[in-house]
Amino acid sequence: MTTTPLVLLTGLDADAMASAMMALQWDAPRAVTVRHTIDVQAQRLTRLVSDVDGVVEHVHVDLDHACVGCALREDVMPTLERLADDGRWGSIIAHLPVASGAEQVCAILMHDQVLSAKLHVSSVLAVVSGPTARDDVLGDDLLRERRLHTSVDDTRGVAEVQAAQVEYADAVVVVGDVDGTDRHLLEMLMRPDARDVIDHLALDTAAIVGGRRPHEDAEAWVDPSHAAPVGLVESGGAWTVELTSDRPFHPERLMANLEALGGGARRSRGCFWLPTRHDQVCEWDGAGGQLSVGPCQHGSTEPHTRLLVTGIDDDRDELVATFTACLLTDAELAERGAIWESREDGFEPWLGPTRQPA
Repeated sequence: MTTTPLVLLTGLDADAMASAMMALQWDAPRAVTVRHTIDVQAQRLTRLVSDVDGVVEHVHVDLDHACVGCALREDVMPTLERLADDGRWGSIIAHLPVASGAEQVCAILMHDQVLSAKLHVSSVLAVVSGPTARDDVLGDDLLRERRLHTSVDDTRGVAEVQAAQVEYADAVVVVGDVDGTDRHLLEMLMRPDARDVIDHLALDTAAIVGGRRPHEDAEAWVDPSHAAPVGLVESGGAWTVELTSDRPFHPERLMANLEALGGGARRSRGCFWLPTRHDQVCEWDGAGGQLSVGPCQHGSTEPHTRLLVTGIDDDRDELVATFTACLLTDAELAERGAIWESREDGFEPWLGPTRQPA
């Protein structure tokens, strides 16, 4: 049975997302667009469905708790299924709520056999405003400061969200002029086989709608423990360096150098481990000077240390040296065992208590 192609648009700039959506709608045969917006203050979700003939639906839905999860469960997914069932349209272009990602929609369609028999994700597009691209992926603004937060308790940074959207996308759509270095910066963040930054007026709609998203490749790229080597990649003033070791970080030296490794106008992500937690893989997620660490949720098993860091500054060599200095030395590795496992490491607030010997 033929399934309906679904294009997912993510982004931070509502006007840029609307421009990209319209560009696709006019070129895609028998397309319907559905745009969801969240009003956190009013606790309301708005759904706007349209095709080339005009508005099909314009509905406000009051939510008990305005957040992306509730929006997906209560309206986004049911609407996508209903539009696929309708039969009037050959493709669906979904403008997801601003500052939300496409991961949950993709995961649902991968695991829900009923929905996957009706819909398939043809492409995930990250829409970026060209003039603000650098600030959006490397700046230190919070979503709340731009009134882009998706719930009352949304404390995420702008760079954290935009960088993750770019990393998960099959292509980046730029609306407005973008600096050459910023274009290369976006390419550095993208999946290696999807480094395509496109002007919204030059979209290949047939390819975007007619393809099928490589879910496994996309999931592997955003997995913080992904093992495929990257090494050092440089392009047009932007760079990505892979910092990897089978050694753990020294807890005290890591704590002292968190700002140097994870701060500043860079994007960093990956996994690490500590000798005090020899069987725990920890996740690292940094962007725009903000860093989050916690237990890895991606099913990794073998402890290892691997960070991918992307930037446009001139301090890459210093970064590599700092990373190396934070790793356990040969002498410290020899001390593993009761000496490490019986002590606290200072990361308890983020990683939970260290496991004490029985």
